[in-house]
Amino acid sequence: MIQLTYDFIKSLPKAELHCHLDGSMRVETIMELAKEQKVKLPKDTLEELTDFLAVGMECQSLEEYLRPFDVTCSVLQTKESLIRATYELVEDCDKENIWYIEIRFSPILHINKGLKLTQVIDAVLEGKRKAEHEFNVKVGIIICGLRHTTPEISLTLAELAVAYKNRGVVGFDLAGAEDGFPAKDHKESFYLIINNNINTTVHAGEAYGPESIHQALHHISANRIGHGTRLREDGDLLNYVNDHRIPLEMCITSNVQTKAVPNFENHPVKFYFDLGIRVTLNTDNRLISKTTLTDEYMLAIEKFHFTADEVKYLILNGFKSAFLPLKEKVELIHRVTKTLEEKGLIIKRDYI
Repeated sequence: MIQLTYDFIKSLPKAELHCHLDGSMRVETIMELAKEQKVKLPKDTLEELTDFLAVGMECQSLEEYLRPFDVTCSVLQTKESLIRATYELVEDCDKENIWYIEIRFSPILHINKGLKLTQVIDAVLEGKRKAEHEFNVKVGIIICGLRHTTPEISLTLAELAVAYKNRGVVGFDLAGAEDGFPAKDHKESFYLIINNNINTTVHAGEAYGPESIHQALHHISANRIGHGTRLREDGDLLNYVNDHRIPLEMCITSNVQTKAVPNFENHPVKFYFDLGIRVTLNTDNRLISKTTLTDEYMLAIEKFHFTADEVKYLILNGFKSAFLPLKEKVELIHRVTKTLEEKGLIIKRDYI
């Protein structure tokens, strides 16, 4: 009998598809960068700042959850800070045996001190290259449009994604406050993305209902859905997502904190998984949610009673849903499968 301990889960190869750069910094780094850049922080000590930035379960909404990003973004306005934050995030992933991660960010949030959008992306890509050279982690970069900005800004970001396709950027996202900011307003940027054969993922069904997911799928052609907690409210759409193997990037801790679900007991992750939906586990924001990918797997085990047999398919779902070329993905999955089976987790060959 395999014991699903923290150390065992940590030792397994894992993929993370939904992780925001500006929400996953080290607090020590924020303090050092603030000192270097003469940025005033809301708290003076490491402990106080950690408590301020980690929202906790008492958080009441997505809007409240997003407030600490003003602090993290305040120190991510230089090339050096962006390189460092990217590098350190990959280093943290390597420590818990994450073999593949997609890091997402919106370049428009990092130009307040004069950086050009291209310089922002170049810095993140430099951090990615440096980290990949030193750690056993493959990294893809996703550029985020933001719902609350103008469609013109989204289009500019989409043009950047097109320019950096095959240079480290693997996808385009639409993130930010969901209620009152419909995805269809940004359809021109996604038209450009889709017609340049770039992967798409959209935050949807987190702070708004299944109609938000419907828009993401049918108005802007999302390949994956970020969160999707409210998908269960529309059975027909739920079946569509399942039938078309559209992955859900689920973030259990974050979903409770943002009140996408009221508590762990009401989270649909196990319901979706049991239906056969391609569920993936992710952190969303390691710092803000005070979590790691290993922690998220342990929540699935302890709160939702995922078995060893089910955990291996959760892991494979992450790799199967990666924005990678097929040949590269298949080679990676073969390596992952071999490692899982060496750990006693045997994969059924009819797994879809």
